[in-house]
Amino acid sequence: MKSPIITLQDISKSFGNVYALDGVSLQVKAGEVVGLIGDNGAGKSTLIKILAGVYTPDSGAIRLKDQPVTDWNASRSRQSGIETVFQDRALVVQQTIVRNIFMGRETAGSSASLLSRLGFIDHKSQYAEAERLMRDIGFTSEVFTPDSIVGTLSGGERQGVAIARALYFDAELIILDEPTTALSLTETEKVFSFVRNVKASGRSVVFIGHNIYHVFGIADRFVVLDRGKVVLECTKEDYQTPEELIGFMQQVAQSEGGTPSGSSEE
Repeated sequence: MKSPIITLQDISKSFGNVYALDGVSLQVKAGEVVGLIGDNGAGKSTLIKILAGVYTPDSGAIRLKDQPVTDWNASRSRQSGIETVFQDRALVVQQTIVRNIFMGRETAGSSASLLSRLGFIDHKSQYAEAERLMRDIGFTSEVFTPDSIVGTLSGGERQGVAIARALYFDAELIILDEPTTALSLTETEKVFSFVRNVKASGRSVVFIGHNIYHVFGIADRFVVLDRGKVVLECTKEDYQTPEELIGFMQQVAQSEGGTPSGSSEE
């Protein structure tokens, strides 16, 4: 079996007297989609910012492919093949798809082949690479080309551009922060299609969402956070419908200690 891409062990993070995360463990394996769910204040944002290297944990350990790491930061996270697509997607809507994919990092990562012999950016190669990325994640309509303006794209298609940008930098793990917020059912399905193509390429996704039905529709495995703790880790074999998972979370919310009777914190 392949080693996990990343393992978080007993991660804690506090802000003053508030514990955002309290002994959280999480593992992501190659080629899987992990759904990270929980109410507001559960600790999801803090956890993904630790994965992205934005925050350094107060305690706990991080392992990359079973190797311990220190000095975890945003640069180290990216170098390790982890790319995060935050809610705002950080796209420049007045620019083209190809400009958004390469903007600010034209010579980073695998883009050495996009430079001419004189060291200038080879725009023709950039265009071809953008076309390949768009095709790989499922932009099949001929309406869209690398020269299409991002502002003319729908919400789901913009998510696709952000995912394509992450793939260009050889991401093994893409973290999607609330990717289906404010999207219609049709647009949500487009995002699902992009995620399935990422998984089919052997890469992994952490899919964060409030909408249990959306997360349930795409994830292979679920991690439920509540008040800074992991209260459930399961697969679709354990909870076969979103209603069952919602029922568990309702029990968690109603219980005094944050964990329903008969369950254990992980």
